[in-house]
Amino acid sequence: MSAEAQQVFEEYVVAGAMLRDAEAVAALFAEDGVLEWPLQRVRFAGRDEIRAALSEFYALQPLLEADPERSRYELHASADPDTFFVEIDTAYPGSDEMTSMAQIFRVRDGAIVRLRDYFGGQPQ
Repeated sequence: MSAEAQQVFEEYVVAGAMLRDAEAVAALFAEDGVLEWPLQRVRFAGRDEIRAALSEFYALQPLLEADPERSRYELHASADPDTFFVEIDTAYPGSDEMTSMAQIFRVRDGAIVRLRDYFGGQPQ
């Protein structure tokens, strides 16, 4: 995996999971980038659509603080240095439950051109 791709992933985590900043997340995408949530059967194309969808999503979903000691992620390179996979397990304080997800990133010229985010529900 290229260093550039890993940097984009780290910026994505900060902008999305930590700051929940739809503008900052959309800025990480290529102008014609695509964000897909296959388990929800939705697809957002272009920065404007991604920004609008994430703004709405962040407003409707409660922010759950993660337990950094028990949460983890692992990056997996592919044969294409600009495509990589991420496994994420998020633990929450006061809960034995974990939320697991997988993401597939394709990065070109420092921007996300396609992100497939496979996530489900959050712990009760």
